[in-house]
Amino acid sequence: MTLYFVLRTLSFLKKMKIVHYPHPALRHPAKPLTAIDKELRLQCGHMIELMYEARGLGLAATQVALPFQLLVMNITGDPEQRDREEILINPVIVERKGIVEDEEGCLSFPGLYQKIRRAKTLKVQAYDLKGQLVEKVVQDLEARAWQHEIDHLNGVLFIDKMGTIAKLSSRSSVKKFEQDFRRAQERGDIPLNVELEKLLAALEADA
Repeated sequence: MTLYFVLRTLSFLKKMKIVHYPHPALRHPAKPLTAIDKELRLQCGHMIELMYEARGLGLAATQVALPFQLLVMNITGDPEQRDREEILINPVIVERKGIVEDEEGCLSFPGLYQKIRRAKTLKVQAYDLKGQLVEKVVQDLEARAWQHEIDHLNGVLFIDKMGTIAKLSSRSSVKKFEQDFRRAQERGDIPLNVELEKLLAALEADA
């Protein structure tokens, strides 16, 4: 890892934030991680704090413009319950059972909520920060969170999972996210998409 990349990463961590739709990182399929180091641990710590600040239950790396197969979760959403925190590397869904529809939101679409159909029960696998395999069965809200965050890592968003009526009722909100993002780029608050894509590619290459 180059000194340039380390310095750039430290600068990035100081301003790490949750990106909003239609930031290109949200459609960028994440790359599997092959190493666990101090830098990754720093990134995970920042992600967890951002998740709590936003009152979320989970956060995928692509939601902070990191193109890696990584997510953090605390299904209680309670920062006092640190023992419920999970850092999940290269997570996968092995098996799905049942279907349930419930309300769902997303930290990259603040204020937007719709009913989404998801599997009720999952068998899942991931690696923790010690490199040890985690395998378990999750249900209901926790299963929903796993599906939502793993979708993020594959460039799939909860608006893609909405039914026809939900998509129609969300259209104006989605359009406003798009307009706000473009205006922020015009003001220079957010780099143009071509620059954002270059950054994602550089992060992948240096990982």
